[in-house]
Amino acid sequence: MNAIALGPLLISLPRLYAVGCALLLLLCARFLLGLPRPAQQRWFTGLIIIWLVGARVGHIVLNLESYSAAPLEALKVWQPGYHGLWGMAAGLVWTGWVLRARLLAMGGAMAMLIAASSLWLVLVTLAPLGNDFAVDALPEVTLEDLEGNQVHLPSLTENGDLIIVNLWATWCPPCLREMPLLEEAAQRDGVSVVVANQGEDLLPMVRYLDDQQLEFRYALRDPSQQLMALFKAPGLPTTVLFDDQGNTRDVHVGELTRAQLDRWLQD
Repeated sequence: MNAIALGPLLISLPRLYAVGCALLLLLCARFLLGLPRPAQQRWFTGLIIIWLVGARVGHIVLNLESYSAAPLEALKVWQPGYHGLWGMAAGLVWTGWVLRARLLAMGGAMAMLIAASSLWLVLVTLAPLGNDFAVDALPEVTLEDLEGNQVHLPSLTENGDLIIVNLWATWCPPCLREMPLLEEAAQRDGVSVVVANQGEDLLPMVRYLDDQQLEFRYALRDPSQQLMALFKAPGLPTTVLFDDQGNTRDVHVGELTRAQLDRWLQD
């Protein structure tokens, strides 16, 4: 899992790690750099902004093909998509410029920035708070499609496709925003997309899909939210990628981005 639930809030783990590392950096800088408070505040405030801008630009550059198909998605800064090494490089440039008159403090600040950025990268890679998958393979679950036909999920492996299972609901704005992306993925060769509505009646589900002119071969109903329980999903949307044998490859909680979906399907 890449997110945890704290009460009604769904918190991205990479962002939680980033906040923790930023606070640690601020604490160390306050006690070790010996900067006057105004100078420290200017450096740290600018550092956070520059780091985020650099990390976002780096992610976009490295996934330019995905963003060229929908350039405005680059402005959706609330979505995942920040490259730590680019952020660190931008932060080092900012630190060198702002603290150029204080060489000792500049060296210490750069060392702390490198340490904090490296710690964030390690935490994101190891994911100590959410590294395990709740299911190892497509669960033995049978759901109904819009026509009332039963679909046994493990039987989807007979197609030899990558399988994407998305848990969603019509009341969930991020779910609705990612639906067009999932429909695009469903039209690719070698990909089967299951959109499993959680806990709703048939009418709102059909009405939404018809209004948006979205067509899925596997638009299924999960009125008792079996998949949400089996996947131990902390919230919606939750998307699980399975290989052509039905084995779990990755889990994403929260809104999917085009870059992430492309990376899933290209790996």
